[in-house]
Amino acid sequence: MVNINGGRKRRTTGTIATATAGLALTAFALAGTADGAPQHTGAGPRHAAGHVKPTIVLEHGAFADGSSWNGVIAELRADGYPVVAAANPLRGPASDAAALRTVLNHVTGPKILVGHSYGGNVISQAATDDPQIKGLVYVAAFLPAPGESALELTGRYPGSTLPDALDPVTYRQADGSTATDLYIRQDKFPHQFAADVPEDQAALMAAAQRPIAQAALEEKATGAAWKTKPSWAVVTTQDLNIPAAAQRFMARRAHARTTEVAASHSVAVSHPRLVADVIERAARATTG
Repeated sequence: MVNINGGRKRRTTGTIATATAGLALTAFALAGTADGAPQHTGAGPRHAAGHVKPTIVLEHGAFADGSSWNGVIAELRADGYPVVAAANPLRGPASDAAALRTVLNHVTGPKILVGHSYGGNVISQAATDDPQIKGLVYVAAFLPAPGESALELTGRYPGSTLPDALDPVTYRQADGSTATDLYIRQDKFPHQFAADVPEDQAALMAAAQRPIAQAALEEKATGAAWKTKPSWAVVTTQDLNIPAAAQRFMARRAHARTTEVAASHSVAVSHPRLVADVIERAARATTG
């Protein structure tokens, strides 16, 4: 396990993650596209030894969107990796995994699959039958076993203050039944979700947050790709959403190579270089 002091500066590129309202569509940030159109081929950039670099597929979690990966994307692209940031519907692990598989099926060649927060539930299920996914990276994320839910795993250990920060919105569905979406109250969002992110940036993230269905946090997992694929984990020790103890338990159970950092739940925004480093280690270890 690697321990990182959250206050220590590593390498910066001058590009930080920005959260811009309305960016809820899939973000395709791929190197080597002359006209900006995504090109999903296996003939991507190569490692020094001549091996094709894998495509990095990023899955965001609740209360966020694809722009939460912007800083990480910039770091990965600067190092020659093709990247896709998928849009997570945040409706439930099974249906969200099906949506992610449509993206994965469109990307040929080896892939490293990365999930933040609830996105960990989704990648654990989406990767179970894809031999081209060479490794999994969990960033302040859930690594559920079959039969476990995000809500259950969070509640096993003290420390989450998320319930008191939530703003539930109940609505009527087309079939007449009711459902509830969960937001984080905008006035509580910076402290709850992004305490180590600049205040003005955290305010933008709060305004642009995407809600998660309450049912998604209660839905039990049916697959656990970490049982058969090599895994890495970034554990955030100042996390107010998923207690560090819960993250450690899940990472240890999955035999994940673990890096701990004194960071908030929004570690991909506050420490993009560190997150990119872990992803690149996974890429080098599994694809040469």
